[in-house]
Amino acid sequence: MQPLADNDIRASFINCSKGEARRIALPRNLSELPWEDLDFLGWRDPGAPDRGYVVAEREGRLAGVTLRVPQGGPRSMAKSTMCSLCLTPHPGSGVSLLAARRTGPAGREGNTVGAYMCADLACSLYLRGKKVPQMAMRYKETLSVEERISRMLGNLDDFLGKVERG
Repeated sequence: MQPLADNDIRASFINCSKGEARRIALPRNLSELPWEDLDFLGWRDPGAPDRGYVVAEREGRLAGVTLRVPQGGPRSMAKSTMCSLCLTPHPGSGVSLLAARRTGPAGREGNTVGAYMCADLACSLYLRGKKVPQMAMRYKETLSVEERISRMLGNLDDFLGKVERG
């Protein structure tokens, strides 16, 4: 992924108002992120742990979505869960259900679409072995890293498409 500027990130959001996008807490040290290892920009808001954000290229343009963690009880550390984007297994706390408000009239009525994702939104780094999940293992796959990245981007594109269809 090419490095992104603050203004590009804020202008990319499709499921919130421009005012909400201006108030989003962007990742600290944007210039120091490992851009060459990122296929999309994902982060959680350290000041509001129930919020997350994803910005990805979609159909030749940037598409950003705001995400929320629905309220719920604590997750079991004994159970493992898999990210629906990158298919990395994590203990229960390593994957979160993240919900995005849909665009258009459906979103204004409160409709959302959700997916189980790596809680830290670092899917690209897990796929490349730059970050290791707490379980310290991946399922053995015959796909190359490039093929797994392509699969993850397809899964992300499907999710973003559901958000945009409103």
